[in-house]
Amino acid sequence: MTIVSEPHPFRRAAEAKDLDLLTETLHEDVELHSPILFRGFEGRDVVIQVLAHVAATLEGLTYTDELRQGNTVALRFKATVGDRELEGIDFLELDEDGRVAVLTVFMRPMSALTAFNEQMSQRLGVA
Repeated sequence: MTIVSEPHPFRRAAEAKDLDLLTETLHEDVELHSPILFRGFEGRDVVIQVLAHVAATLEGLTYTDELRQGNTVALRFKATVGDRELEGIDFLELDEDGRVAVLTVFMRPMSALTAFNEQMSQRLGVA
């Protein structure tokens, strides 16, 4: 693994909550694997809609570490959901152009994940 000095564009877009730039960082057939749902989300249009809700739900999102090896990037982050502190990892699998082909999200602790799940379920209209 390599610690990088120049952040991946996905990181810059997510921290800035810049949905246009975030869209540019995603492969057309990107897959998003959520920490709260068994099945993932597929396709840039669907994934960007989900990420827009994530951006509105997570407050103070800050990436604290970025590691790269080959076509993978691990981004460690901290944020809050309501009064809960949350930390997690965005694990990116990149295509040959450096765009995100697969995004897998891990979060902890359970109390913050539960608060995140509740807010996201309301935003997405799922029970």
